[in-house]
Amino acid sequence: MQAVTRAQGRVGLLPETIAGSLAYLTFIPAILFLSLAPYNRNRFVRFHSLQCLMLWGALVVIAAGLRLAGVVLNFVPTLGPLLMVLISGMTVFAAVVLWLVLIVKALQGESFKIPLLGDLAERYAGVQ
Repeated sequence: MQAVTRAQGRVGLLPETIAGSLAYLTFIPAILFLSLAPYNRNRFVRFHSLQCLMLWGALVVIAAGLRLAGVVLNFVPTLGPLLMVLISGMTVFAAVVLWLVLIVKALQGESFKIPLLGDLAERYAGVQ
C-alpha cells in the first residue's frame, strides 16, 4: 500500500482529486470516467476508476463466496447462522472502511493502492 502518483491539477470541469474520489461512489462514475474524455486520458482518474471497478468485482466474488458459505453453515444448528451473521457483518464493515479510506486518499491526491488490485489498476491505467 503505497502512493504512486499525486494529483496535480484539473481534469475537465473537476479537480483531479474530486474526480478520483467520485469514481468510488459507485461503479457508474468509474465507467463514465473511463469512457469520457478528458477523464479517460488522465492517469490519476483512470487509476482510481479502474481500481474501483476491480474492487467491485472482488466484492461480488466475496459476496458469492459468503452466500455459498451461508448455505453450508445453515446445516449447523444455531451456531452456523450466528457465525454467518458475524462473518458477513465483519466483511461489510471492512468493505465500508476500505471504501472510506480510498475516497479520503483520492481527495488527498494520492493513488493509494489496494494490494493486488492496485497493482493491476496501476498497470492498466498506464501509471509508471
